[in-house]
Amino acid sequence: MTTSLQDETLNPILRSFDHVLSQLSTASSAGKATYQGRMLDTIKRLLKHPHGIAAIEPRIRELDQAGIFDGTDWAVPSSLVPGMVGNTLRMADSRTVALECVSLLRFLAVARETQSQPGLPAEHARHFLAQVLALNLDRILGAHHEAARVKAGELDGAVDRLLKHILASVGTEGILGQLVDEVWRILRQRPIQVDHVKSMILQIALAMNEQQQGFSASDTRLGADRLISALFGPTQLSREDPGLQTYRDRLGAADTGTLQAEATGMARAMHDTGLVSDYHGAFLRFVLESGQSYLVSDALGLSSTGLDSFRCYQALVQQLIDVAVRPGTAQAVLGIALMLERGILYSPPIAPSLWRLLGARLTPNCEAGLIAAFGADATPHQRLVAGVMMLLGQPLGIGQGNNPTCQSARALSMWALNDPDYLLWQLAQATSNDRVIMHFEGQPLDSALLPAGLALHTPLDADPVSVVLVPHLDRIYAEMGRMVAGRGEDPHRWINPELHGWWVGREFHIAVDIATGKLHEYDQFIRDFHTSYNPMHNGNEPVIHPQPAGIAVTDSQGTFVGWHAISIIRVALDQSGGMRVYFFNPNNDSGQDWGHGIIVSTHGNGERLGEASLPFAQFTSRLYIFHDDGLKTASEVPVSDDEVVTIRELALQSWARNRL
Repeated sequence: MTTSLQDETLNPILRSFDHVLSQLSTASSAGKATYQGRMLDTIKRLLKHPHGIAAIEPRIRELDQAGIFDGTDWAVPSSLVPGMVGNTLRMADSRTVALECVSLLRFLAVARETQSQPGLPAEHARHFLAQVLALNLDRILGAHHEAARVKAGELDGAVDRLLKHILASVGTEGILGQLVDEVWRILRQRPIQVDHVKSMILQIALAMNEQQQGFSASDTRLGADRLISALFGPTQLSREDPGLQTYRDRLGAADTGTLQAEATGMARAMHDTGLVSDYHGAFLRFVLESGQSYLVSDALGLSSTGLDSFRCYQALVQQLIDVAVRPGTAQAVLGIALMLERGILYSPPIAPSLWRLLGARLTPNCEAGLIAAFGADATPHQRLVAGVMMLLGQPLGIGQGNNPTCQSARALSMWALNDPDYLLWQLAQATSNDRVIMHFEGQPLDSALLPAGLALHTPLDADPVSVVLVPHLDRIYAEMGRMVAGRGEDPHRWINPELHGWWVGREFHIAVDIATGKLHEYDQFIRDFHTSYNPMHNGNEPVIHPQPAGIAVTDSQGTFVGWHAISIIRVALDQSGGMRVYFFNPNNDSGQDWGHGIIVSTHGNGERLGEASLPFAQFTSRLYIFHDDGLKTASEVPVSDDEVVTIRELALQSWARNRL
């Protein structure tokens, strides 16, 4: 056993493990079941330990011989089906999950040829594991679906570590094509947080370099090359990933034409993939320090709109680059470019607010939270400015992480999209005073004086702005809920307009009766949503401001999971002539299967960066709360009975099954 495993917290568990293992191995056939349960409880404790997987691995043969699989479906490994593993790891009780983890470690031992198994050649074991990894890419990539979050079990973190351990052990051969497609699918949503995606691109690069195989189609290979080059060699001078210092030396010796080519190459790779290389950040810093700032706009890849904004606010933009763009924070370059393209600097309060942010001194608590989440490679202030740039450039790229804080994430997105001045004011409060003060029905709510809400700890798997603001917003949201708890109606009737902004419609519609949880006037709810949001029924009126809404989340079987906060961004015809709802989902990955053929689209159906979409009827079938502004038009078109019946049936097959 390695020295790192000689841990005072691990050794007592190992002693218990070895003791129960001895009992299991000597137990009679009738007594096996009792000791299997005790053994699995001990394995659960080991799996939760950071070094537990490494401790279990050398004991897999003993576990197998002692009878851990006797009398179970796992007794004959050659009969196991890779497609069943994911559901077991997600939905089974914790003992069964632990048994599945041990089974996977047994396959890994056979694949490595450190253990033999009758009827299971090493090649078959490797193929089995490759299929398991390919079918569970969401866990490897760190994408948190609402269904997975709500149903999270005590071993979910351990399972994620195990899958990544298997990936590191057996390599990416056999799953590279699926992995590349999945990375591109996620990047098309332009998420703010891309570290998990970068780690998978690194795995792809290593596999291609070492194995030179795993791709069956040339377009997949091309897609992988584009991802790898965007991160590690987007231009001629950085092509072979020479290192930042060597790259700067090359820039110092380059002529004007070469520098121009570097600028346009960087911009092309960034806008193509949504990824920013550290070489891109180094290039921007070099041209600013060397007095060649005329290349900045080319390196940002600006259109005429962005270029005009840059020229008007050049000093501010250059200062933002100087503070925010460092190794490890280069992703802020994309945020700056997209912020300029939005033209929000022309709003009078924005530039002064950003100058205030640049000169801000963060409180010790803010600094501690940012260091805990991101480390000390960049200063907390640099990290926060970079985070603000990303959020202002990509308002629909923010995610809640693995936290029950969809309301706060939605609020940050909505403010960044619709009222960035207000967002910057909230941030100034938090960074200066460790508090945020908001008003609810005229009463001030001070986050510093309120108990914790849904998030019991600072969210560490979130973007920098969320790390600073979400703890405050979450407390305020929870307090608003307490203040309206006795009103007998859904609290979001009052909370949403007060939390999000004046533009939230004051007309409130809900599909269920709060007291009973049963459907209430559901057909009228469907008709009201059409006349509020569908241009074919409301006189062709578009969505003016993003509006908060609540959906009934269902899993891939259509089973109800829970309620979830989203924003309706717009409703429009797609390229095939179908009416679609385009919305923001604060999950890190909006592409989800909600069952019965309702699969959320994130590209290919007219979506803009960060939007998810569904056909109008499918979206309505999962909707349970929405707001409207109450401005009725004389040209409303009635909704047909057939349309109402179709939507009602979709709901009754899923989340509303037991709500009649």
